[in-house]
Amino acid sequence: MLFESQIHDIKMWLPWYRIRREQSALRAIVDQRRRMLTAEEVAADSERIIAQIEQMSVFREARTVLLYYPIHNEVDLRPLLVKYAGQKTFLLPVTHRYSMEVRPYDGEEMMRKGRLGVPEPQTETYKGSIDLILVPGVVFDNHRHRIGRGGGYYDKFLAKHPASKKIGVCYAFQLKKHDIPHSFRDHKMDRVVTPLQTIG
Repeated sequence: MLFESQIHDIKMWLPWYRIRREQSALRAIVDQRRRMLTAEEVAADSERIIAQIEQMSVFREARTVLLYYPIHNEVDLRPLLVKYAGQKTFLLPVTHRYSMEVRPYDGEEMMRKGRLGVPEPQTETYKGSIDLILVPGVVFDNHRHRIGRGGGYYDKFLAKHPASKKIGVCYAFQLKKHDIPHSFRDHKMDRVVTPLQTIG
């Protein structure tokens, strides 16, 4: 027989499990569509997104920028690493079993595949402040909610950097007009950028 406190705990967690199931279903559909993009489509849309980011004062004024290494046809922001080398400190994620740290990017020769198969910098861990975080995601909505890859790495990391500006980037089909399933654990973006528009 369940105690009253256990029943309360179950009631608290049931909505969270339901949200996670809905997120997983939506993630699978959108991720499959993204993987079908051609290299030409990825390059063209990435270029449009980069152009919008470059116009933002939050990017121009940022000294330290965290971005990501794209996989499976994600928006490719790597041209920023080359164009602004020496002007900004760029960071990339390094994932561990349950957490994520960041390290400075110091050229492709310093990159090695990490535990998830994503190239990661072999530099020292960065522990300072981060002005701007460019966040990948599988699905976003017009209220700037985000569904990520499912590991929870970014949400845990973003919780530790509340002062950093957060810009989600995605293709137009990844931005939904209706609210996507989300919980208190999912961090909202300050802006979301697609090839066609900027939200926020």
